[in-house]
Amino acid sequence: MSTRVLRHGYTTGACAAAATRGAALMLREQRLVDEVALNLPAGGTARFRLHGQQLLDDGASCYVIKDAGDDPDVTDGAEIHVSLQADFFTANRVVVQGGAGIGRVTKPGLAVAVGEWAINPVPRRMITEAVKEVFAMRCMPVTFTVTVSIPDGEARAKKTLNERLGIVGGLSILGTTGIVRPVSAEAWTATIDTALDVALASGCGTVVLSTGRTSELVAQNYFRREARGARREEEFPEEAFVMMGDHVGYALRACDRKGVRRVVIAGQFAKLLKIAGGHEQTHVASSELDLQQLAGWLNVEPRTSNLEPLVKAAGTARQVLADSGNDPLLVRLVCDKVKEFAEALAPQAGIEVFLAGYGGEVLYCG
Repeated sequence: MSTRVLRHGYTTGACAAAATRGAALMLREQRLVDEVALNLPAGGTARFRLHGQQLLDDGASCYVIKDAGDDPDVTDGAEIHVSLQADFFTANRVVVQGGAGIGRVTKPGLAVAVGEWAINPVPRRMITEAVKEVFAMRCMPVTFTVTVSIPDGEARAKKTLNERLGIVGGLSILGTTGIVRPVSAEAWTATIDTALDVALASGCGTVVLSTGRTSELVAQNYFRREARGARREEEFPEEAFVMMGDHVGYALRACDRKGVRRVVIAGQFAKLLKIAGGHEQTHVASSELDLQQLAGWLNVEPRTSNLEPLVKAAGTARQVLADSGNDPLLVRLVCDKVKEFAEALAPQAGIEVFLAGYGGEVLYCG
């Protein structure tokens, strides 16, 4: 049976640069342009269709509709607008700024300074080069102001982690290669890296890595309550909570590489069992094999050997936990295995494990 080849797409940065090139060509030629070719940082050239072209004596504007290919992306189908304004007989430079739907950076640790528009360095360079390639600026006393906007960017941003990362008011203009690879882990791991950088820049000594939103909420309520009781609310600000999803191995190695002092791994039983079994990527693990491994662990320890038949009769890890009545020895065994695994990947950090129950209760923290 043939497998369909997944189609790649283009980053918001590439779309903004393409729209910039289109506006620059229209201004130089004083005619409308329907399509442009853009050299990508990853190599090669891509063609972009332009929409909404407008031309004035001293400016031009257009937009590109982002195509994320077969990669699920909140920005897929977004209109990346660019307005180019020329101020002749002034300083020779290109100014890149954000407009409606582009966020501003409010927290340290990102690639852009606090207070700046959330337009990352590579897209900024691509936009600037797009103008300079069209206009021979070495001898031209002119300032070109490029304004990037996304009309529904603020609404789309609500579906992202932008606000937690300190990007407020809209989306970011991102991309280091210009290309979005379909169904890749790049977006996740890049977000993990960024979230850790923000946490460290915000002074967080502890980072809570969660496998999902449900376990994260339980962990947030627990640690903030504990911190209030100890009058140490500053220990668990919003930035301390990092969603790692299935990328456990990557997140732990990143914590070790960046010098995070204390790491809490938060998850529900099924995910923690996968981690306990040594899966660095929890999405691909086999539940059947996880249960076989759990049965073997239980059988070795006399105090838990009575639970082995229960595991063999169960179809899922969640069922094992429920049928055991949240047995504390079972919980402790799995959490200890998680801690052992995590310590091997992040030996410089102190590791704790947090188990969130399926009813929102706290089953283990230590």
